[in-house]
Amino acid sequence: MKALTANRLSDGEVVFWKAGQWVERFADAELFGDEDTALEAEGQAKNQPTVVVDAYLIDLVEGEGIWAPVSYRERIRALGPTNHPQHGKQAEGGAAIAALQQASGAARSTGRVNLIKRK
Repeated sequence: MKALTANRLSDGEVVFWKAGQWVERFADAELFGDEDTALEAEGQAKNQPTVVVDAYLIDLVEGEGIWAPVSYRERIRALGPTNHPQHGKQAEGGAAIAALQQASGAARSTGRVNLIKRK
């Protein structure tokens, strides 16, 4: 399973793809089980150079019935700043935030590795 992420140019906010538009919460992100659909969405996202920067697919892992990014970096991006639990998206709480905080996995997502290799 994969999700599509990027940073919004207007304010630097981490955003996630959902049905042709960007949402701020990972819990609202569209999840792709089909590689072709995921690559098509990534292509659409990359055609928005004045809206977002560095759109790429991230790998997900299922834990306790909720999907979370495999890589630690992507979990941090989905939670917001880690300087204090009362800052960022993590301050909202809920099952989706708890799943992100408890998830574990690899150091890097293949989407991010591919993005690094292209630069």
